[in-house]
Parts: sequence; C-alpha cells; structure tokens
Amino acid sequence: MPKGLDNRSRDEDGEIRHKRNDTLVRTVEAEYGVDLGLRGDAKLKTALERHDVPTLSKLIEKVRKEG
Repeated sequence: MPKGLDNRSRDEDGEIRHKRNDTLVRTVEAEYGVDLGLRGDAKLKTALERHDVPTLSKLIEKVRKEG
C-alpha cells in the first residue's frame, strides 16, 4: 500500500488514513519524534484540545515550531 503524508498509509480510495483520537500520546511522540508535554497515557484528543489545534499535522507543526 503506498505511503502518504507522514508515512501514513492510504485507504484503497486514495484517502490518507487519519490517526484516531484515542491514540496514545506516547505513540505519537515516538512516531514523530516530538514531546507533546503530556503524560504518555493521555489520548491524542487531549493533546489536540490542550494545544488548540484541529489536526495531528497542525499539532506536530506547532510543537516543532515551539521547539
């Protein structure tokens, strides 16, 4: 299956799969090499809310800029 944005796989219709809101923060941090400033057992949804961003890609971009 071809890889898309941030090495995420594409569905059969070509759409990039999205991370689920219940993905653990530690998984996102390990995969993208960032520190989201939350406990590892927190959910992605919590990180998005805390950083006031709508998507994972915006979250990663914001955290990397704040560096």
